[in-house]
Amino acid sequence: MAETERNRIRVLIADDHPPFSQGLSRLLDDQPDLIPVAVATDGEEAVRLAKDLKPDVVVMDIAMPKLNGIEATRQIKAELPNTSVLVLSAYGYHPYVLSALEAGAGGYLLKNVPLRELMNAIRAVRLGEAVLDAAVAEKLLRNLSRPIASSRDSSQLSPREIEVLRFSAHGLSNADIAKRLFVSERTVQSYFTSIFNKLGVGSRLEAVLRALKEGWLTMDDIP
Repeated sequence: MAETERNRIRVLIADDHPPFSQGLSRLLDDQPDLIPVAVATDGEEAVRLAKDLKPDVVVMDIAMPKLNGIEATRQIKAELPNTSVLVLSAYGYHPYVLSALEAGAGGYLLKNVPLRELMNAIRAVRLGEAVLDAAVAEKLLRNLSRPIASSRDSSQLSPREIEVLRFSAHGLSNADIAKRLFVSERTVQSYFTSIFNKLGVGSRLEAVLRALKEGWLTMDDIP
């Protein structure tokens, strides 16, 4: 493999509409830092190819034959926790979005997203950053605005971990959070690792959503 290809973000596309997936594949290949490694046309194939190819990012549709994108995401994240999943769907229904994020997706965008935003989202989820379509986020946050009962106590999280989650809710990267807290990026990552372990989640977006559900963060914490 050429060195230039080795340094590119390897992307698996999972979508059952060939014109869309082939067009996206060509667009990815035009990016200097992205490269499509395969296209899956159903959920089972997406899981199989992900296990075989171990891509950096999977761009996942929701409505696919054999296995839906939510369950495919869950299986991929169980086997490959370091592979990021970005859901790209025509559907912005709240249950779909929440289920995908709870399955471990690092982001959720609608298919009408501008090209530049999509490419940047792929790069962002690879870095572990949360990506959520603005219209989808508004509906989702409205549904999460009332805390629910939970068996987990916010005292499990330290004040600094709550602060890190609050910065994450504002979309700050690890580097940005590190600057705000005057610590290293490695320290910020260790905070996220601790948060994930305590809450039993697999991504910072899922952690923020959990904190909103529980009332540890409020709507005022979301820009």
